Amino acid sequence: MAFSLWNLFEATILCLNAICILNEDRFLNKIGWGKTSNVQGFGEGPSTKAQIFNLLHSIRTVARVPLILLNVITISLKLILG
Repeated sequence: MAFSLWNLFEATILCLNAICILNEDRFLNKIGWGKTSNVQGFGEGPSTKAQIFNLLHSIRTVARVPLILLNVITISLKLILG
């Protein structure tokens, strides 16, 4: 199987789906990546862990609605083209 742009597109959609379905209460808090664990002092920059959590949170917030459309397009193209 050759590597193509379509495969890259599908892999990106799968990764975005995986990020969007992470439940903060059930999964992220157990590994210490919840909102309560992002306590930092005054004047300190955010830690790497806090930056990763903020990235996950922003992806879940912004990409949810466009991801639904991309999933519908991908599924319909897979059904039509095989």
